[in-house]
Amino acid sequence: MPAKKYMTWAAAAFVAFYVISRPDSAAGSVESAANGLASAAGSLAAFVNALG
Repeated sequence: MPAKKYMTWAAAAFVAFYVISRPDSAAGSVESAANGLASAAGSLAAFVNALG
């Protein structure tokens, strides 16, 4: 279990460093992820609507 804990802390430290050192790029990454989730949700809604 300690390895999982260390990997979690390392990932959190990397994200914090990325956000602090490149805030514009980090914001773009979050926006891309949000757009991807919105697209997936729209596709799922279209599928469910097509079933009924």
